[in-house]
Amino acid sequence: MKLNRRRFLGTATLATAALSAPAVLGQTRPRVVVIGGGSGGGTVARYIAKDSNGAVDVTLIEPTRRYYTCYFSNLYLGGFWDYDALGHGYGTIARTGVNVIHDWAVGVDRDVKTVALASGDSVSYDRLVVAPGIDFVEGSVPGWNVSQQSLMPHAYKSGTQVQLLKHQIETMREGGLFVMVAPPNPYRCPPGPGERVSMVAHMLTQSNPTAKILIVDPKENYSKQALFEEGWERHYPGMVTRIGPDMGGDDFEVRPESMEVVIDGEVEQADVCNVIPAQKAGRIAELAGLTNDSGWAPVMPADMRSRVDENVFVLGDASAQGDMPKSGFSANSQAKVVANVIRGELTGSRIFPARYSNTCWSLIATDDGVKVGANYEPTDEKIASVSSFISQTGEDADLRRQTYEESIGWYNGIVADIFG
Repeated sequence: MKLNRRRFLGTATLATAALSAPAVLGQTRPRVVVIGGGSGGGTVARYIAKDSNGAVDVTLIEPTRRYYTCYFSNLYLGGFWDYDALGHGYGTIARTGVNVIHDWAVGVDRDVKTVALASGDSVSYDRLVVAPGIDFVEGSVPGWNVSQQSLMPHAYKSGTQVQLLKHQIETMREGGLFVMVAPPNPYRCPPGPGERVSMVAHMLTQSNPTAKILIVDPKENYSKQALFEEGWERHYPGMVTRIGPDMGGDDFEVRPESMEVVIDGEVEQADVCNVIPAQKAGRIAELAGLTNDSGWAPVMPADMRSRVDENVFVLGDASAQGDMPKSGFSANSQAKVVANVIRGELTGSRIFPARYSNTCWSLIATDDGVKVGANYEPTDEKIASVSSFISQTGEDADLRRQTYEESIGWYNGIVADIFG
């Protein structure tokens, strides 16, 4: 499946000449296939189709007919967002000119440039974009695997897992214990663990105020830690306890059948246990031979092109690109760079230098929003942060309210940008 370098170099000039020329009537259009219809894949498919004015044949492969965002799913847990508002369809993307195939991509032959589908069909491409999101590292949480996600849900992919987790929290016994097993780095940012704890605490404060929350965390520290801990003390005093690696947070196992969590040899009886395992690139990236020993897919910083295949781009959570977090904002930003590069290569249009950005918002309590973000530029080694910002502890209530309202505006804007 690996690209034959000699064969590629031998045909590069002819291929570039053929694909750089704008498509004309009667000529076969260059083909782009996108695997994954989330923040990265949906954006890149829509932008290539829209901006090429039909000169490029774009196919989007996505198994679900309605995509539910992971970002803002924590707000659904906290009662600030409706579940249905997380869901978005592909009708507008299709009307843009994208051929949307609702099926699973189960293999990639990079020599002949085809994507195999679960239905038995295959789709040919000239350029391939792989944006499958995350999968979980098997065995990363002792005692847990995905077959037990109905007992101890992860709620870390879009869909019904977050509904299950919310139901479990709502039906906890009075004064019960909610346990979160937090993931090691790197992990998908929204739905971030700190925000999830905040939203669970908000729900319990209203319906089960004597309940407790225990975080088992293998990391020394985590994003926006000072902001979350300040907020928990202000809004949910005495409810949240975190056990880091210095106290056994990196020595634990779970027992889903008995709802037990064993931490450094001590058994805790949980009423609800949210297990968030270690993560890696979505399975299709591995099947395509795009990942390395880290489980992620290395890419070129300037354009998100795979380091093992010049005709393949990997973006969003699945990529190993440097300093950018694994977030919906990052994926959307990367997708626009990739769309510009692919359209330029296939139609001869102008390719602009890459610029990337990200912001991650989190809600701690009613109208108490915080954020962190940065701007990035490609270097030879990685996508590097060149400027950054973060909310500060002690900010006044009006600023925090504005930050939360800003996050709502961002959500509405990004889903319109992705799904139309």
